[in-house]
Amino acid sequence: MRFFAAFAHIAERLPPFRRDPEVAIEALQQALVEKQRRLDEQAVALAHSRKIFDRSSEVARIGVWECSLPDNRLVWTKMVYDLFDMPYDADLDRSEIVKCYSQESLAELGRRRSRAIEERSGFALDAEIVTPKGNTRWIRITATVECEGDVPVRIFGMKLDITAEKMMFDQIRYLAEFDILTGLPNRAQFQSALQHLPLRTLGGGASALLLIDLDGFKGINDTFGHKAGDECLRETAERLSAACKGADLVARIGGDEFAVLVSGYDSVNSVRALAETIVQCLGRFVEQNGTRILVGASVGVALFDTSLRSDLFVCADSALYRAKTEGKNRFHVHEASAAIDSRKMDAA
Repeated sequence: MRFFAAFAHIAERLPPFRRDPEVAIEALQQALVEKQRRLDEQAVALAHSRKIFDRSSEVARIGVWECSLPDNRLVWTKMVYDLFDMPYDADLDRSEIVKCYSQESLAELGRRRSRAIEERSGFALDAEIVTPKGNTRWIRITATVECEGDVPVRIFGMKLDITAEKMMFDQIRYLAEFDILTGLPNRAQFQSALQHLPLRTLGGGASALLLIDLDGFKGINDTFGHKAGDECLRETAERLSAACKGADLVARIGGDEFAVLVSGYDSVNSVRALAETIVQCLGRFVEQNGTRILVGASVGVALFDTSLRSDLFVCADSALYRAKTEGKNRFHVHEASAAIDSRKMDAA
């Protein structure tokens, strides 16, 4: 309609003597040329915009996707194909593609997608995938449900590659929660677990904190060097983890200090047996460049009791001190009743 209006406008501007078929044809041709020129300009601008979008998507690792409802027919931009390591001419069968998602991610994707369709809303999800080529990636999915009337007809959004971001986050988290040298949980994670120990006692059984300090470790560093000392710490961590497989937590909380949290043991004697096992397994030689280095350990044990919840660490540390002063390479169990009697005497 706009074209014919433009043609009529041109015809009206012509003088009466030129309003003949030839002139009309000439005017029509000019209008067609002008129209084609504008279409060509728009096509060039559109192609340029698409090129910028594709390049930006490639740099940002962002792909756009669409899934029609209810037939689940998929449409992807090239970046989504790249994220899934699939050729651009691949058939997009959603029932096969969802197999790339990890079990946990797929379950969460199903829940959020169903809820978004039901509520005519959207969702966002960070999901783990394993591509057909075996590459593991993390992608951030954003989705919006589009409706015609009140009927959902498609769901669309973006997929962003966040693998590098996820790896960096996991690394930062690891550094914040784990000891780099031994790979054991660090003091921060130990403190958090210690605060939650009372909750673990609700299931019954004996719960305890065991503090371990290596005997003569400073002499190892001074005699054999810090490299040998580090090797002793790594060996200690491995032996301690093997001896305490059923423990809630095995952590390195200081230079040569370790801690073990246990709960649900059937008796106090079982905790004592664990402490004796620790002393025995850490009291063996460590081989370092053909040299046998003797490492020993003292262990302080504090059994959890509601009356001692606030100073369980202090009680274990006190027991560790007793084990050290009584000859090292042994364990000592803090007596809760003695501590209670002492507080009663202090109050009197």
